[in-house]
Amino acid sequence: MAEDDYDTFVDWNQMGDQAKSSSPTKVDCKDLREFKQMARQGYWAKNHKLRAQVYQQLIKTIPCRTVTPDAEVYRDLMGSAATKMPSSNIPLPEFVDGAPVPRYCLKADAVGSVHRIINCLAGQFPDISYCPSLPAVTSLLLHFSANEAQCFEHVSRILACNEPGKRLLDQTFLAYESSCMTFGDLANKYCAPAHKLIVATAQDVLEVYSDWQRWVLGDLPFSHMVRVLDVFMVEGYKILYRVAIALLKFYRKHKATGATAGQGNQQQDSAKVRSDIQAFIKGITSVVTPDKLLEKAFSIRLLSRKEITLLQLTNEKSLQQKGITVKQKRKNVQLALNPETFSSEIVSTKEMREIWSWIPERFALCQPQLLFTTSTHGCSLNRFYSHCEGYEPTLLLIRTTDGDVCGAFLSTDWEERKRGGNKLSFFGTGECFVFRLKPEMERYEWVVIRHPELASAVKSQGHEDTGASEGQNSDSNSLQQPDKLSGELSPFLSARHFNLNSKNTSMFMAGNFDSIIIGGGEGNALYIDSELNHGRTGRCTTFDNPPLCAESFQVSLLEVWGFQDTIAS
Repeated sequence: MAEDDYDTFVDWNQMGDQAKSSSPTKVDCKDLREFKQMARQGYWAKNHKLRAQVYQQLIKTIPCRTVTPDAEVYRDLMGSAATKMPSSNIPLPEFVDGAPVPRYCLKADAVGSVHRIINCLAGQFPDISYCPSLPAVTSLLLHFSANEAQCFEHVSRILACNEPGKRLLDQTFLAYESSCMTFGDLANKYCAPAHKLIVATAQDVLEVYSDWQRWVLGDLPFSHMVRVLDVFMVEGYKILYRVAIALLKFYRKHKATGATAGQGNQQQDSAKVRSDIQAFIKGITSVVTPDKLLEKAFSIRLLSRKEITLLQLTNEKSLQQKGITVKQKRKNVQLALNPETFSSEIVSTKEMREIWSWIPERFALCQPQLLFTTSTHGCSLNRFYSHCEGYEPTLLLIRTTDGDVCGAFLSTDWEERKRGGNKLSFFGTGECFVFRLKPEMERYEWVVIRHPELASAVKSQGHEDTGASEGQNSDSNSLQQPDKLSGELSPFLSARHFNLNSKNTSMFMAGNFDSIIIGGGEGNALYIDSELNHGRTGRCTTFDNPPLCAESFQVSLLEVWGFQDTIAS
């Protein structure tokens, strides 16, 4: 590697422990897996020059577009202007959306270098329309660059990455906004207690989560950020999600143990919650070490690049269907549940808001639309189907004669039941969940989310007929699990999808002429008869839930809600 001087832009007085260089002094490694292990362990973390050389090596291996601007392009464009232009007086392009340049440990005048580099990048990448993370990434890489031209080349290669399935930085508003929705989905799934805290304290949850990239690329102190950057250079985009989820977990712990814990359920303006999270992350050095942060990030089980990619694509598609492809003022999601227009005989507006916080983010811009209610449409399963078919997803709410309230989020159109013919066959996806509201609010997700090891319980056969779960009629003694279709994407996003043990984990929803069933395997989470009058509930393997109310109950009222897209309309 070239013997470059990598401290041109660094203020060593600000570097702290990072200023101390110690062994090792070189990395003899070509294998990406070995690089991954070394990055996670911080092999080059204590040697500034070595880290710079490793970054240079890794960036050179990024597959890029055929024509990607390099250092020579920067020198040709800037000439001697790079030494004559005023520092930070050069305005940043609009696509950074007002994001400031974090100084980290740069010299004061080096901030002007970041401005020059970004403006030159804007001219070379006219297709970038929204990239608020670019100032932070450019500032970070300048710490490990010998000159502005080298930093320009490094950032250019990151922006020009064209490896299929790999993304490094969002460069459009559509990609960025869908990443915020995807983060909300992942937070809801992988750190439910922290998500619950945000729901309880912020008026607009999505507004809080819109900062998730800034938490990592902007708010994290330099000592923590460079350790994240070590891994990001090797593993890519998914590390940003992992670290942001870890930060949310630590924030929740901080709020639970801090002096303000007693105010946890007091709802505030979302801007105050955002500022509170930002202040915690900026001061995280006093409570969490960089290694502890990464340890927490990598302890999140089951989270994979594939799941992130599929959620991102699904959320992008949802935004495109709503016409949201450029930056615009987003509706306050909580206001979609307007108490003046929302009316349910089973739940209050406050309770519906809580339920709304559990649903996948791509439906968060929708408002509830009443599709069916027994008080208006009568107690008929046929009418239930006729009013609910064609809608996906739906929300089922039940109030019993004892006053208990429970229900289910159902990801798939009830019309799918017809594919099983006369047999009662299960369908649905891993986004389904069941819940109860009283005596206390509790959600029960797909068991595989909490126990990832069940995902490996694969049957060697194509599919097996399963015995009837408890509560099903004797003439439906064979519940059929549909065959796995080729080309399906994900157990979370597809209706008949994956090769899991059907007896254990994949029995989400089923229906025929005489009953509807939610959850299966050793029982049903919910079973409702054809008159929508009597029901049963018990533990089922799919959701690993306790009975949601009295095990045998009479239905007082049943409602089904759809998701009305107010943006598209």
